[in-house]
Amino acid sequence: MLIRSLEETSDLNRVTEFYVEAPDYWELAEGYPPGFEKAKEFFGDIPPQCDPDEVHRLGFFLEERLSGIADLFFGFPKHGDAYLGLMMLGPWARNQGIGKRFLDHVEELAQTGGAKRLYLAVMTNNPKGRAFWEREGFLATGLSGKSVVGDNQQELHRLVKQL
Repeated sequence: MLIRSLEETSDLNRVTEFYVEAPDYWELAEGYPPGFEKAKEFFGDIPPQCDPDEVHRLGFFLEERLSGIADLFFGFPKHGDAYLGLMMLGPWARNQGIGKRFLDHVEELAQTGGAKRLYLAVMTNNPKGRAFWEREGFLATGLSGKSVVGDNQQELHRLVKQL
């Protein structure tokens, strides 16, 4: 098991392959499987007000295989907050306690970066994901919104955890 930073120049193909092998989240979120362009977005997307120099794009490796990805941003929704834009595991890495270990690492990075709270958004149609976040201490903020990609519309709910 290894968690390390991912870099676009050296890891874009790994993230693309990961998405091909683990398309279920994106199929749920956007209605179609991800590919190269979605992998490029992983390295380029950043929430408003966030410093691009304070971004962690992480890979969770089981042996040599990229088995999970996450990105962590600082300054969203407010200064002093951290935002977990995405954390997903491949199907082969689920239900083994890896998600908790990966999240513990992300939370440690957020705390080291000075964040007092860690935010994320979860889709209504992802009840297993929401159950995981709630088991890990995330609470509903009462804020929700819609994400629209093509003909696919998702309701998102913001959760928060005090660090």
